Amino acid sequence: MPFKQINAKQAKHILRSSPAILVDIRDTNSYNESHAPEAFHLTQETLPAFINETNRDTPVLVICYHGNSSQMVADYLSGQGFSEVYSIIGGYEEWT
Repeated sequence: MPFKQINAKQAKHILRSSPAILVDIRDTNSYNESHAPEAFHLTQETLPAFINETNRDTPVLVICYHGNSSQMVADYLSGQGFSEVYSIIGGYEEWT
């Protein structure tokens, strides 16, 4: 199933109302400087374990800087069998 695009308000609602996972794909320095408390830092290094250990039915919300790169990662995760994947429009700029 293809991913969906949602805004930050919708993403926060999903996180509050379900066992969703927020994955932050920004670079390490940006992530370390500031990130949502519940965010998992998804990198090339953590991706294999994330794919192997995360239930494919768990909603996954992908956040980047502005909402562009998150679309590519959301599409990739959908292709890996995750059934409910979202890209956050506006990225971290909209989140804060």
